[in-house]
Amino acid sequence: MPVTEEDVRNVLKQIFDPEIALSIIDLGLVYGVDITPTENGKSNVNVRMTLTTPACPYGPALISNVYADVNKMPEIDKVNVEVVWVPMWDPRTMASDEAKMKMGIFEID
Repeated sequence: MPVTEEDVRNVLKQIFDPEIALSIIDLGLVYGVDITPTENGKSNVNVRMTLTTPACPYGPALISNVYADVNKMPEIDKVNVEVVWVPMWDPRTMASDEAKMKMGIFEID
């Protein structure tokens, strides 16, 4: 069965930013997952993501974890992790409601 974006996102949900103790999915750091089938029946995956800041001290480890964990999926042939800075990460609009609660971010109307 071909891998889906949901399958990849479920793997990414297990990767946590250790400084904030929330998953990169809940933080809204993953901007997109593109899956391209290959001739061998597997898929290539491109993960577009950002970091909390360009100087994030754990950034290289997060990127490495994304690459390694997605690459462990048996349906995957190749993984590419593309770090982007546009748009800049904004937890007020990009993080899940659960993450916002844990970070103390509340929307006031």
